[in-house]
Amino acid sequence: MSRHVAAIEQEERLLARWLVAPALLFILVGSLVPIAATGWEALHGHDLRLPWLGRPFVGVANFVEAIQDPRFTSALLHTVTFAVVTVPLEIALGLALALIMHTAHRGRALIRLATLLPWAIPTVVAALVWRFMFDAQAGIVTALLRTLDVVGESFDWFVHPLAAWVPIGAADIWKTTPFVAILLLAGLQTIDPALHEAARMDGAGGVRRLVTITLPLLRPALVVAAAFRMLDALRMFDVAYVVTGGGPGTATEPLSLYAFIVLMQRLRFGYGSALSVTVFLLTFAFALMWVRALGRSLVGDRT
Repeated sequence: MSRHVAAIEQEERLLARWLVAPALLFILVGSLVPIAATGWEALHGHDLRLPWLGRPFVGVANFVEAIQDPRFTSALLHTVTFAVVTVPLEIALGLALALIMHTAHRGRALIRLATLLPWAIPTVVAALVWRFMFDAQAGIVTALLRTLDVVGESFDWFVHPLAAWVPIGAADIWKTTPFVAILLLAGLQTIDPALHEAARMDGAGGVRRLVTITLPLLRPALVVAAAFRMLDALRMFDVAYVVTGGGPGTATEPLSLYAFIVLMQRLRFGYGSALSVTVFLLTFAFALMWVRALGRSLVGDRT
């Protein structure tokens, strides 16, 4: 009997390997091969403006140049700062939306549709909308703030280095908060309603139930949502490219946009590939640390 069970288990393991093989092959061809090619390109001095120089092997010279490049340092600082500022706001707003969708009884379908609408709009379209809203001449946000005497008549968001980040952050938060809300809503639906009912019978108010029951049980979903958003924020490109183009000057230029400029405008494929690899390593390192933190969080919940 035991031999028969062992044979069945061996057949199931073999079947599982065959079922997983296509996905692994797809990952290998679609992800690892381009990453390896980019890494190899980053080790060469490939400049399309100087084709007669060929593609000499330069080792880590491109990465050393990036470390010494003030524009790279500035772009890296912009990227990290943007992620640190926007992700907590998206988590907080996403949690509020998730709680509204979870507790609403009337018009639940309409509320969920309105919440998901920004997420369904293409990122480029959303970025263009927010750029027009903050336009100095016809922007509705600018006009409203001028009416309230918050900004002056000559104020232009896209001229001031710090103010130019406001439309970028607003567009990103408006676009991606629904994604966070959906993840947290899924987490809320796994919480047993009997826990809240018991706490309510004991006299616990809404805030206390949120702090003592909802948030602790929602911690894994919060960690996952924060991880997804942080990874996207560290690779942020399209919103900055559409809203400000990295301007004024390079004041709103994230790392991915700088890599794009080096690759596609300066045609420095070697150095641009090194910058792209740096973006990948940055996001990979964060993902690795976050996965370990999530694992410790789940283990702590079980214990």
